[in-house]
Amino acid sequence: MKTLTKIIKAVSAAAIALTLTACGSSSSQGSGSKPSEPIKIGIPDDATNGGRAIKLLEKAGLIKVDPAAGWVPEMKDVTEYLYNVEIVPTQANTLPSTLDDFGASTINGTYAIPIGLVPSKDGLIVEDQAEATNAGEKNPFINIIVARTSEKDNPVYKTVVDAYNTDYVAQYILAKYLEASIPAWEWKPTELTDEQILDEVDHYESDAAGKTVVKVGVCGASNDSWRAVQKILDDNGENIYIDLVRFDAYTLPNEALNSGEIDLNSFQHYAYLEKEINTQGYDLTVIGDTSMAPLTLYSKKFKSVDELKEAAGKK
Repeated sequence: MKTLTKIIKAVSAAAIALTLTACGSSSSQGSGSKPSEPIKIGIPDDATNGGRAIKLLEKAGLIKVDPAAGWVPEMKDVTEYLYNVEIVPTQANTLPSTLDDFGASTINGTYAIPIGLVPSKDGLIVEDQAEATNAGEKNPFINIIVARTSEKDNPVYKTVVDAYNTDYVAQYILAKYLEASIPAWEWKPTELTDEQILDEVDHYESDAAGKTVVKVGVCGASNDSWRAVQKILDDNGENIYIDLVRFDAYTLPNEALNSGEIDLNSFQHYAYLEKEINTQGYDLTVIGDTSMAPLTLYSKKFKSVDELKEAAGKK
């Protein structure tokens, strides 16, 4: 009987020890050991913005990328995963609504602004577009106004570009979108306060009666800068009306412009247009610059890149 009692005590002690070990293992898992499943990171699935996202993840120290790939690498150019993460190319316009499904996602201003994301406040790391150029080179990620090549010298379109590249529109962009959108031309503050310009533009209404209508293709919901452009056109008596045609995917506005469905588009940067021309054969030309929209890594699960790395664990 005494022997049986000793065996029971020994088994009980072993069970307690095993339980404590399991608890310790659980605690260790929560403080940075590698999870069984990689942390998924969403990036845009188009070549240029996807490439920008890959470079941003490299800058964050999560991956290594073949330097020969330049500023728009592809997934095949990722040479090493430094942490237990999985990069998931995803349609860009769905990244904000699926942010809960990922550990983090790289989202540009077009889609981040409408849901209230601010790079400096909400971002884990923000793209530095100055790093995308060498001395004397054009920033490939400046957003642009595009026309069919045959109409690149259309005087009406030139008037539209001139109205866009004004101090008034620049000040409105910065006041409206903060650092999520930055004017791509040199400008100086007007005599109006930011609040006055926001009030004027956000309550401004115009109509097409008696005016030349210019259909401009855009993506996303953050296109109020065109309302400021319209006010400038009206104030100058230009008799031009901007009719925004909204598309829900990046793949559509260039096709619509090339086919003559719209007159101009304004949704992309130089690098994306170059890729579209090369792959789709579009006969399109840049006629003006608009703004820069830094790509940002956002997360609802982690407050910093370091916290994400700790949760992922090193490979």
